Amino acid sequence: MSQPSTPDFEMPADRRLLPGLAGHVERLARSVDPIDEGHREAGEKLVEWLIKNHRPGQPLHITVICTGNSRRSILGATMGHVAAAYRGLPEIRFHSGGTVPTAFNPRTVACLKEIGVEVEPTGEEAPRGEPGTANPIYRLRWGSAGEPPMEAVEFSKRYDDASNPQEGFVALMVCDEADSGCPAVRGAALRLSLPFSDPKAFDDTPEEAIRYAERRDDIGRLMTWVMMRAGERLARR
Repeated sequence: MSQPSTPDFEMPADRRLLPGLAGHVERLARSVDPIDEGHREAGEKLVEWLIKNHRPGQPLHITVICTGNSRRSILGATMGHVAAAYRGLPEIRFHSGGTVPTAFNPRTVACLKEIGVEVEPTGEEAPRGEPGTANPIYRLRWGSAGEPPMEAVEFSKRYDDASNPQEGFVALMVCDEADSGCPAVRGAALRLSLPFSDPKAFDDTPEEAIRYAERRDDIGRLMTWVMMRAGERLARR
């Protein structure tokens, strides 16, 4: 497996990122060593797919999937958006979904706000999943106004919800349960296993905030590495 090249921080990036986010992504990009071999291998496959399918101005869709679509999948989609914007790859669009939807967890909200992502409730609610708790809809913003929009609407939903791409997308399976329980993702052009441990195990403990931030940064570091590698290669094409 080839090792990552040194990221070129002078390459074009979207300067509309909200204050603090660009610096956070840069720190992640400078600390790629903790990325394990399994994640690197899957990340390389994602890079290859992005290079093969990239066409300027044409969106490339990636859906990040976990079980409840409450924690890791939303962290993955949001950090993917931030990393793609940082590297100046507006064609890459992220989505999230689950196999058994629940609700966008407030701990995930707090974890994203901590690094500067704006997360605001819309006042509307999506259909409820298990266990029948409220499923509020949020608007997430990681950059200032302009084109393409640097915001997304998030709520807990199945990965095949009408708001998500239905075909030709990459499915990133970020939890073991969703990975084993959903061996085939309908409509996906590529399915990759990228499991991360669930910060839910630390809910209501003194380590809660630390573990959520750790998971956000683990996923964000991988997303940043992928976007930097893809961006470097596309720039040479």
